Amino acid sequence: MPLYIHALACAFGLGSWVSINGLWVELPLIVNVLPEGWDLPSYLTVIIQLANLGPLLVTLAHKFCPGRLREHLVIYAVLSIGVVACILLAVFWKNTTVILGQPRSTAFFILTFFLALVDCTSSVTFLPFMMQLPAKYITTYFIGEGLSGLVPGLVALAQGVGMSKCVNVSHVSDNLTEPGPPIFIVETQYLPPYFSTEIFFSFLAVMTAISLGSFIILNRMPRTFELSTENLVPDSDAVATVCRGLEGPVDPNPKTNSPDEEEKMRSTVLLSKPLHSGYQLAFIYIMVLWVNGATNGLLPSVQTFSCIPYGNIAYHLSAALSAVANPVACIIAMFYPKRSLVFLGILCLLGSVFGGYNMAMAAMSPCPLLQDTPLGNAIIVLSWVFFTGLLSYVKVMVGVILRDRSHSALVWCGAAVQAGSLLGSVIMFPLVNIYHLFQSGDACNTICPL
Repeated sequence: MPLYIHALACAFGLGSWVSINGLWVELPLIVNVLPEGWDLPSYLTVIIQLANLGPLLVTLAHKFCPGRLREHLVIYAVLSIGVVACILLAVFWKNTTVILGQPRSTAFFILTFFLALVDCTSSVTFLPFMMQLPAKYITTYFIGEGLSGLVPGLVALAQGVGMSKCVNVSHVSDNLTEPGPPIFIVETQYLPPYFSTEIFFSFLAVMTAISLGSFIILNRMPRTFELSTENLVPDSDAVATVCRGLEGPVDPNPKTNSPDEEEKMRSTVLLSKPLHSGYQLAFIYIMVLWVNGATNGLLPSVQTFSCIPYGNIAYHLSAALSAVANPVACIIAMFYPKRSLVFLGILCLLGSVFGGYNMAMAAMSPCPLLQDTPLGNAIIVLSWVFFTGLLSYVKVMVGVILRDRSHSALVWCGAAVQAGSLLGSVIMFPLVNIYHLFQSGDACNTICPL
């Protein structure tokens, strides 16, 4: 049964960000069809941040109506919306409407908002739900969350997204009276995919449906007394009844707790609650903000700028292997957990150093260091792998620490995840799309000074 529950927890975590991750990896094909072109990523960034309305409402509900929000109903709703939105996206993603004389991808934008609402809300509902299972399963959940980025990336690689070749193209002068000789220019030509975007969106619907099915089984799984002693059932009264039964006779007329008392009991009945000072808790939440701001907001915005100048192979290797590094780091955290805040702080610092190198190479694009050398290609790929892997390990262990503290700690952890992601995106959006501080490179015709 433990392996069975591990598989369900992993599949449940798979639905956390699979839809939005799938949209990002499919962008090279989408931008060639929709009228916004390569301005589409900036629109997606804004839409995804607007979807933070979902986690904001959930967090406010926990704050002002403690104990009244039924998380399992919210999860049922958001995953069902995700399945329906993916199916509709496969059918209507090309549809456009004319707004102010310009064609706009309104159907794509509306459906993307609902997908982002699902994924953003998962940060403040999926993790607290995992409180109902033993602590060892939360690491498996993070493996599934990592796979939500890896699996769509692998499918996109199999689809042939972004694969290109350099071709010589001749341009003839438009002057008909004095036509000159043809001019040959090397251009990047993107190869057609092996299967359509509609099939890819249908695959995302299947992945979300698998996550929904796994949650249904997990939510209906009978709880044993061993699990109940860790406060792993939603009904805190049942836990309190069992614990009181161990100490003496049970009151035949127990009083009904108020919502505030239920939330307090839910947070304090854990058997091995670790003690952290206020400064240590502040450090933990700052790490959550920084790690998610870097991995979800700051660095993803510039990955293409840092990798494309080294060639398509370097770009695809960095994207694929960094996606692999996430679940691998979660697996390492499962077998070699280290809760020392000093150790986690050092890992966070090392990951930030690799992230700083990636950012520096993006700022130097289209002519970064060691361009057109095997050493430069290897360094940029390994830098992205270590950046993702180290910060993913920190993310998992911080989640485990907060899970063992209380239910509300995980709720605020999810809120910090979204706040960090929002802050990182807000910082990078004007730098990339307004001030154009980063210049894209073309491996086929970029000429850099020696």
